[in-house]
Amino acid sequence: MELMEEQKLTVLINGEETECDVLFTYVDDESGKVFIGYTDHSKTKDGRTNIFYSSYDPVLGPEKLEKVTDPREVELIKDILQEIDRSVKNGTV
Repeated sequence: MELMEEQKLTVLINGEETECDVLFTYVDDESGKVFIGYTDHSKTKDGRTNIFYSSYDPVLGPEKLEKVTDPREVELIKDILQEIDRSVKNGTV
C-alpha cells in the first residue's frame, strides 16, 4: 500500500465534477487491479470524513475508474482503511 501526498483526482460525485485528495493506492497482485482511496473532505451526518474507493486497470490509468463490487475486494479495501486508521492513531503515518 502506498499512502499518497498532495495528489489530486477529479471524479464525478452526485453528478458533479469534484476534486478529491488521493489517500492511498494499492496494487492487488491477485487481480492485477489498482485500488485507489480518495476524499472530497465532505462529512457524513455523524461528522466522519467521506472516503470513496475505486479500482482501475494499471494500463489504462486512473482516468477510467471502476466501482468495487466484488465482496473480496470490498473486504480488502476495508482492511486497508483499518490499517491506515491504526497507523494514524499510533502516529506512524
